[in-house]
Amino acid sequence: MFHRIRLVAFAALTALSLLASSAVTAQAPVLNRVVKTGTLRVGMSADQPPLNVKSKSGQMIGLEVDLAKGLAYALGLEIEIVQQPFGQLLGALKKGKVDMVMSGVDITAERTKDFLFVGPYLLSGKSLVTTSKALAGAQTVDDINSPDMTFVTLKNSTSQTFVKKNLPKAKLVAVDNYEKGVAMVIDGKASAMIADMPACALAVLRNPDAGLVTLAEPLSVEPMGIAVSAKDARFYNLIDNYIEAIEATGILSALRQKWFEDPSWLEELP
Repeated sequence: MFHRIRLVAFAALTALSLLASSAVTAQAPVLNRVVKTGTLRVGMSADQPPLNVKSKSGQMIGLEVDLAKGLAYALGLEIEIVQQPFGQLLGALKKGKVDMVMSGVDITAERTKDFLFVGPYLLSGKSLVTTSKALAGAQTVDDINSPDMTFVTLKNSTSQTFVKKNLPKAKLVAVDNYEKGVAMVIDGKASAMIADMPACALAVLRNPDAGLVTLAEPLSVEPMGIAVSAKDARFYNLIDNYIEAIEATGILSALRQKWFEDPSWLEELP
């Protein structure tokens, strides 16, 4: 797959050189830092398979990991994956601790007040994972908006916002990672975990004996993108051009197939 990334590498490197030469007189703090250090810092939670997760050997794997490595390679940069809980990632980007966040971040109007988004590179949607076949048969939020329900979500995620807005009658519990959320569902401490569709499907695959089920169709459709600083349009343009290039060459399509259709990578999980 990465041999095709070489096809866009020269163009990307040329763009990087041109942008860097003009950035001296322009406000491009992220681009200047990246060029100066030769390192691209990418924020990920490391607990969102098949997007990003630590394998049992301790290596980061996933669609977003491959995408980030390809990006760094094409730009002639070293990659540094900065692992933080999901709820802290956008704050780290705002403080300049990372150059971008690529961790299943949904593009929303609220988030675009503070950040620019490249993409989307993946379309997802809100779904749920539960042990209740009745809940798994829900078709709209009205079917599950009840005070008898307790939903668990990832802290500071769009899933948390989704529950607050669309399921106001239900109880809400926010956790730091998906593993805690799934454990609460299995232990009967939550009616269901509300999360992006890939996370729900993966929870079912990883716990074949727990009686978990998920929705046949998501409750919403949401685009995922790469969050970058709103203070550096040049850096945004560079990354945006790269993503357009790899989409055109079929690399993104191949990555989606690898991580969403081929289950062989599950053997690498702890």
